[in-house]
Amino acid sequence: MGYEYAERSLLGTMMQENYLILDSGLQSDHFTTTVHKQIYNVMRELVLREKSVDYITMLLVGEAKELGGANYLAELRRFANPARFDEYKEFLIEQWKEQEKHVLLQQASQNNWSIEEIQQSFDKLQACETTSQTLSITDHLIRQHERPFQPLTKKKGTPTGLIDLDDVLDGFQDSEYIVIAGRPSMGKTDVLNHFALHAGNSGHLPIIFSLEMSRDTMIDRLLAATGEYNRLRMRNPYQYFSEQQKNSWLTAIGQLDNAKIHIDDRSGLKVREIKATARKLIKENPTKRPIIFIDYLQIICPEGSMENQTQAIGKISSELKTMAKEFNCPVLVLSQLSRAVEMRLDKHPIMSDLRDSGNIEQDADVVMFLYREDYYNTKDEPTHILEIQIAKNRNGPTETLTAHYDKRTGKLHDLGKRK
Repeated sequence: MGYEYAERSLLGTMMQENYLILDSGLQSDHFTTTVHKQIYNVMRELVLREKSVDYITMLLVGEAKELGGANYLAELRRFANPARFDEYKEFLIEQWKEQEKHVLLQQASQNNWSIEEIQQSFDKLQACETTSQTLSITDHLIRQHERPFQPLTKKKGTPTGLIDLDDVLDGFQDSEYIVIAGRPSMGKTDVLNHFALHAGNSGHLPIIFSLEMSRDTMIDRLLAATGEYNRLRMRNPYQYFSEQQKNSWLTAIGQLDNAKIHIDDRSGLKVREIKATARKLIKENPTKRPIIFIDYLQIICPEGSMENQTQAIGKISSELKTMAKEFNCPVLVLSQLSRAVEMRLDKHPIMSDLRDSGNIEQDADVVMFLYREDYYNTKDEPTHILEIQIAKNRNGPTETLTAHYDKRTGKLHDLGKRK
């Protein structure tokens, strides 16, 4: 009975989000009941004919009796649950593979298969989940024929809004998992907002998952950085804004709106829920290249029970790297540093300072540490210098860059001084 409800949820979700019908990689054989197999086949037929999928269009294509009846189809929408789609899909595929394994073993026993025949059958079964992918490199090689004879037209990464950082990284690259780490109050969220604003203003699709701060707080921070408003004054603009600031208010709102930033501020999200939301937004904005921001790594909820926090963070980190590859976009995640930094004379972070590090160092394509001397030397006149230390760069050099950071507004500016 559990399988049946999982299948209803998958079908209901696909009826609600039609793009999942082909994107999911599901096949009719994965479903356990004849009715569900037929429903999926009709859905697939409609999508391939570029028709919308709902219970009315399905009844026009298929026989009502074979689809469980009009009421059954209409009820499927009640079971839709996009946030758990990936979980239910994996559950269904694993269950199907387990059944197929028993069938193969039974056939092997009845027909006295050789070990080689058994191994070949299991290899085919294991490969079933990749049948929708093209694994041959021939088509790719054909497209390479003219490469030495044509000028390079390299696809640029998502701009960072900092010239020196763009020079080193060439922007944030698709499929890369990027970790930005620092001690509390070092400016991590402001750096994230800076990157999101510049990505949006460059025509990209910034998606922020703010697991710690509320949506209202994040929007206020983005407005303060956009209009260069003191955040203390933002608490009561009517009382504390100058006339000049009030006059620029609508301009700042317009500039922020043009960035088309999306913010999900639900707390306690799991990676699969982040994926479900991101997938939906990406499908709704097909002309824009996405970039995903998460604030922050250590408060993403793990799936199931883990022995310890390090194991949980390691699993989450691996899932985020997989997500970057699956969506073919940069996934930028903030991370806390351990208190070990505070115990040293030199407070500059090192890799071992990554809190609950697990697989973070191994999985990340880029690791950047944030450091401000002002954070520790509060007695001196503030320099507003933010150091961005690129501690790992899988596809380029590691360097330390500097930017001007105004903590009052959250605004970053180029300094153009590479150390």
